[in-house]
Amino acid sequence: MVKTRDNLVNKKDVIILRELSINARTPITKIAKVLSISDVAVKRRLVKLEENGVIKKYTYIANNKKLGYDIVAIVGINTAPDKTLDVIKLIKERDDVTFIALSSGDHNLLVEIWSKNSEELSKVVEDLRGIPGVTAVYPAIILDVIKEREPIPRKFLKEALEEGS
Repeated sequence: MVKTRDNLVNKKDVIILRELSINARTPITKIAKVLSISDVAVKRRLVKLEENGVIKKYTYIANNKKLGYDIVAIVGINTAPDKTLDVIKLIKERDDVTFIALSSGDHNLLVEIWSKNSEELSKVVEDLRGIPGVTAVYPAIILDVIKEREPIPRKFLKEALEEGS
């Protein structure tokens, strides 16, 4: 068993997670060959990982520029302490927001926003500043993505596969 918080995974599960982190559409039959087990056994493991909340969802990464959104910004938002939940509720409703996180860092919230151009982003920033309870807005435009977000840290995969080898 791999040491995790709830001991929900073993080495075969980690190998499944590794294969899916490379490509979430990896066929079960291919994973079964890598593990030298049946595809039914892989499917059972996947169901268990999903039911235990280890796998939250399967997804893809879209190219914002190919879709006509030339600007992606990470926006730090500060709020009045008693208004944070109200602000979150309003921001969640926005169609241009792809991600919201409550933060303990420099800002109360971190929000990812897709915009077609700088004028559109400027309008979004002004809209955000106008939300009751927002005290400051700090946009940071992403110039280039150096490393795409990985679904699971490689450190976890390495450590889990080295355990008990």
